[in-house]
Amino acid sequence: MSGHEATLLVIEDEPEIRRFLRASLPAHGYRLFEATTGRDGLAEAKARNPDLILLDLGLPDMDGAEVIRQVREWTATPIIVLSARDQERVKVAALDLGADDYVTKPFGLNELLARLRTALRHARRPDDGSTAALFTAGDVTVDLERRLVRRKDQAIRLTATEYKLLAALIKHAGKVLTHRQLLKEVWGPLHVEEAHYLRVYMRQLRNKLEANPAHPRHLVTEVGVGYRLRVD
Repeated sequence: MSGHEATLLVIEDEPEIRRFLRASLPAHGYRLFEATTGRDGLAEAKARNPDLILLDLGLPDMDGAEVIRQVREWTATPIIVLSARDQERVKVAALDLGADDYVTKPFGLNELLARLRTALRHARRPDDGSTAALFTAGDVTVDLERRLVRRKDQAIRLTATEYKLLAALIKHAGKVLTHRQLLKEVWGPLHVEEAHYLRVYMRQLRNKLEANPAHPRHLVTEVGVGYRLRVD
């Protein structure tokens, strides 16, 4: 498989749907985490900080609309609603709350895969509205559409977490990001005090991407504050 796994959180109480997704999506490069209630889904979202959430509206303990509202209080992670409710007003309400897309049950695998690709592609675009898919810093090039990283025309294999950290730095290229900002964006709000995560993964990124990891040119430490991706 090319690129890097995208992590999906499935918040769904129907075992048949979870079984179908579990059997189908990993073969297409997705790593799944599951929750069967809204409360567990919110906890998993904060703990896992997934790349995308697949959400059923008809959960046993709370309406999926409330899950959307609470998720949107702290993250812009794409949310695709999966629901048997096909009324237009329900779809509009979910989208107005912050869902990115709506797939009505029953659905086909190819349709769902297309919706996943679209939502993830939009999420990876820079905040300035640019649709540029390639980012370059020195001899490192990142294809944000395909999640491919190259250095001096050689493919570099990153773990999912390494790539997520690099993508966060690219999104804010040139800006100083505090430890807490990076920890929240990459690992989720439950990990904002885990600064050792950053040190370990930043060292790994430098070893893979910098010509001289001990004296990095691009992945720069802002002492006592955080990190910055320096661009030429």
